[in-house]
Amino acid sequence: MVADLLKLKLLLLRNSLKRSTAQLVGVILGGLYGLGVLGTIVVGLVFLGAADPEFIRTVLVLGGSAVVLGWIVIPIAATGIDMTLDPARFVTFAIPQRQLLTGLVLGGLVGIPGVVTLVAALAQVFTWIRYPAAAVTALVCGLVAVLLCVVASRLVTTAVSSMTGSRRFKDINGIVAFIPLIFLGPIIGGVTAGFQNSPGFAATLADVLAWTPLGALWAAPADVAAGNAGIAALRFLIGLGTLGLFLLLWSRSLSHALVTPPYNAVAKRAGGNLGWLGRFPPTPAGAVAARALTYWLRDPRYSASLAVIPFIAVLLFFSGGGGGALAYLGPITAFLLAWSISADISYDNTAFSLHLSTGVSGRDDRLGRALALLVFAVPTTLVFTVGPLLMMGRLEDLPVMLGLGIGLLLAGTGLSSLVSARYTYNVPLPGESAFKTPPGTNFLMFAVQFIGWIVMLLLALPEIALTIAYFVTGDALFGWLSLLVGVVLGAVLLVVGIRTGGRWYDRRAPELLLAVSANR
Repeated sequence: MVADLLKLKLLLLRNSLKRSTAQLVGVILGGLYGLGVLGTIVVGLVFLGAADPEFIRTVLVLGGSAVVLGWIVIPIAATGIDMTLDPARFVTFAIPQRQLLTGLVLGGLVGIPGVVTLVAALAQVFTWIRYPAAAVTALVCGLVAVLLCVVASRLVTTAVSSMTGSRRFKDINGIVAFIPLIFLGPIIGGVTAGFQNSPGFAATLADVLAWTPLGALWAAPADVAAGNAGIAALRFLIGLGTLGLFLLLWSRSLSHALVTPPYNAVAKRAGGNLGWLGRFPPTPAGAVAARALTYWLRDPRYSASLAVIPFIAVLLFFSGGGGGALAYLGPITAFLLAWSISADISYDNTAFSLHLSTGVSGRDDRLGRALALLVFAVPTTLVFTVGPLLMMGRLEDLPVMLGLGIGLLLAGTGLSSLVSARYTYNVPLPGESAFKTPPGTNFLMFAVQFIGWIVMLLLALPEIALTIAYFVTGDALFGWLSLLVGVVLGAVLLVVGIRTGGRWYDRRAPELLLAVSANR
């Protein structure tokens, strides 16, 4: 049965390559890339054998821990990345549990990641070739480490398989998977600084990882080479025990998944609850605002931008030399929130027909969408402006920062109300990932984004000039003038943008519906 599962995996892989030329080309390119990476790793491991045993241990523990962690994390960020042997497909077959587990484990090695990991793990034998006992230990520990990688990956995949049918899980998973990319710069910078500032940082980190399931198996050969057979045996037991625990958890998860099909939970709500429609005035603009605010809370394409905004504070803290740039968190947040509705009609897609069929005027449509944004954008801008200044003890800068933030928010919302009524382009469709780049994304989108940002900064130029004057001269008068100009000029530009966008909306409503219907 195990051999049949492996043959099935290879057959499915061969048929998928025959079905699509593009996929065949992609696999060939991926194979060539993997072969190049594998060759570099093998050569590096061979030459590493000439180094000091302590240095070898540090490199292998750090690299091996990263590999194990990658096998665990990647299935969470990309659930079902390789589901040619999806356990759910074996529900109707009476395959013994042990044989199914064995077949799925070996099937996980069939592919570029599995082959690269296996060969690289075996290549470390050449790294310890000067120490025969350590080389034998490296062979055994390497095989166990590869099994640990595959089993951990399958455990994660099986554990979340029952949730992948839920749209809410997909939405949250897409957002969570994007967060590490936001912190990639600070993480790399922090690790690099640790290596630069502390010569023993890498060795200390390796010492810690060597007692965890991530690095125990990679550290055992070094202990044998150093004559610490007892410690090596203890580390091997840590890795072997983790493998056994993961196998047990995977077996139970697989048994549950095979008898409990995934389902989509249906939320039950009490009748008569109108949601936001019951909280806004019973006017066309109020109805549009309620509908738009519901989108902000429930549509991942909108809520993803809200989830990402708080992490901007972390980026500013790391980039500002201890938090100096954090003072500009409010204005930057206002800028991003104001521009977030510049494609609201594009995000509506065919649901935009609801506005046309009910005869909503352009002014009410623009006003309702702007109100929905300002309901949470104004308090968010205030909190993100006052909070950092309060923590840094710079409340004297509050008027100028509030003026800049409010000016950007109001003027930018007016500009977005105008732009979205004039330009449409391809965006992720309803139900898709907020970070997906849809086909047909062209120069128009990038031009609108780039030019729109420049125009928004030009509209806020008076506040920007007063802010610069404030910090150059230190005169508090410029700060209060910035606040006054930001509120008054921003409000005027907001009204102008809503009215002008409303007129464009009334003239182009049928064309707008046609455009968003074609963007599919």
